[in-house]
Amino acid sequence: MKQADTPFDNPAARFEAGRMGMWLFLLVLAMLFGATILGYLVVRLDNGDAFIPIDAPSPPPILLASTIALMLSGFTMQRAVHAARIGDPRQGAMMMATLALAAVFLAAQALAWRELYQQNVTVSDNLYGWTFYVLTGLHAAHVLGGLPPMIVTAWRASHCAYNASNYRGVTYCAMYWHFLDGVWLVLYATLWFGSVR
Repeated sequence: MKQADTPFDNPAARFEAGRMGMWLFLLVLAMLFGATILGYLVVRLDNGDAFIPIDAPSPPPILLASTIALMLSGFTMQRAVHAARIGDPRQGAMMMATLALAAVFLAAQALAWRELYQQNVTVSDNLYGWTFYVLTGLHAAHVLGGLPPMIVTAWRASHCAYNASNYRGVTYCAMYWHFLDGVWLVLYATLWFGSVR
């Protein structure tokens, strides 16, 4: 007996369903990050100058380097999508470049944490330190969470697995990655404005 066809037997339908699923996932993440940033702003405004200790340093300058790395990774990711759509073999190189820039971003974040820790800004000392580590740590956790599917996609792209009829994996990774880019810009601005007395 022949099994009945389903809408998902159609590759285009599977792609659209996957994209819809990604949008719903990103919506949930947007609510998480939005609530966290809103919570930060409420606490910051409610405490005024008392929120920032007298000797507290500004956010580490290396965060600018991490921001640049993340924005560049968004560019290489989009280049990977374009290459995958046309079956261009450069899709693998662009995905690998995105992974390398993600590693630079995470390394810069770790250096920023170390710099603050060396200046005696810790999670347990005050709200200023706690919120910095929570906000940046939440974002870094999502970057780390995105690496396994990106590694798989990069491996497949390096074998030219994507083409005009199938570039779902690269598209889903790009949606997630561009979301993280946008969230980081908001977080970065929030941290800088929140550190102004």
